[in-house]
Amino acid sequence: MEIGVFSFGETRLDPDTGRPLNAGERLRNLVEEMEVADRVGLDVFGVGEHHRPDYSVSTPAVVLAAGAARTRRIRLTSAVSVLSSHDPVRVFQDFATLDLLSHGRAEIMAGRGSFTESFPLFGYDLEDYDELFSEKLELLLKLRKSERISWEGRHRPAIDDRGVYPRPAQDPLPVWIAVGGSRGSVVRAGSLGLPMALGIIGGAAGRFRPAVELYRETASKAGHAPSSLAVSVNSHGFIHPDGDTARELAFPPFAETMNRIGRERGWSPLTPRHLEQEATLPGALFVGTPDEIVEKILFQHRIFGHERFLLQLTVGPLPHELVLQAIELLGTEVAPSVRSELGR
Repeated sequence: MEIGVFSFGETRLDPDTGRPLNAGERLRNLVEEMEVADRVGLDVFGVGEHHRPDYSVSTPAVVLAAGAARTRRIRLTSAVSVLSSHDPVRVFQDFATLDLLSHGRAEIMAGRGSFTESFPLFGYDLEDYDELFSEKLELLLKLRKSERISWEGRHRPAIDDRGVYPRPAQDPLPVWIAVGGSRGSVVRAGSLGLPMALGIIGGAAGRFRPAVELYRETASKAGHAPSSLAVSVNSHGFIHPDGDTARELAFPPFAETMNRIGRERGWSPLTPRHLEQEATLPGALFVGTPDEIVEKILFQHRIFGHERFLLQLTVGPLPHELVLQAIELLGTEVAPSVRSELGR
């Protein structure tokens, strides 16, 4: 199993103005996190795209390129690229460039986006939410298949026999589809035979098993070989040598972040008891000691049989030194134990 980390580059907000504090420092820390993840043997580092004051990353490829210069082996992926509100030509060129700079370590994780700020920012109508993603994904896949393309759609000017450069080192450049469990998104990923990244951030993990089964069933009916398919489970969490300390440190910033977002969406407030329940074995949160995280990864692997696990360690802002420590524990203690157990 591949094991890695992803981050949105969260920033602290000024309580009086709501403006971000020290976005530049957070970005520099993010690059150091990539460097440590590479050094301790993790497989993947992902960076998500947002257009909000509480996150510092709006252009994942730029941040990942900075990380590429400081790393040697780890794969570098968006988590996610909001393809619906972007030009797929530019997305492809950005990640092809990253792929060349990193000697073939780039990936695109494409999604529709859980936030909507990018749509009005770039002039798109939210009523076209799903159609935008479907059309632009089609173009992105065509771009990675052919050097010269002709293409016509509804939401982007047509392309008439044009070359798109540079070409990536990998052929094809990996593209994952990020899903939150909706049936349509799962069926799309399976029909296209693309690897699927499943975000599990709340509730019992087992309730997502039908989505993974549907993905594999759909892919099989579409004629895709099982060897070409992969599932990633992407979840929130935090690791510390002491389990009680892990929960004490992680829950306040987690609750602040999720409750702030929840007020925008009408969610019920999260309580400490709710978060403690999510950190139990069946729940969605991976918060605890390295041994507890190993146990939970293996528990979910029995449910999903997934090939990749990515952990978001910084749902809310945490001290940088604690994040680096958690990354080191994931790479030096959790990942070797999981691989050893699965190897049996």
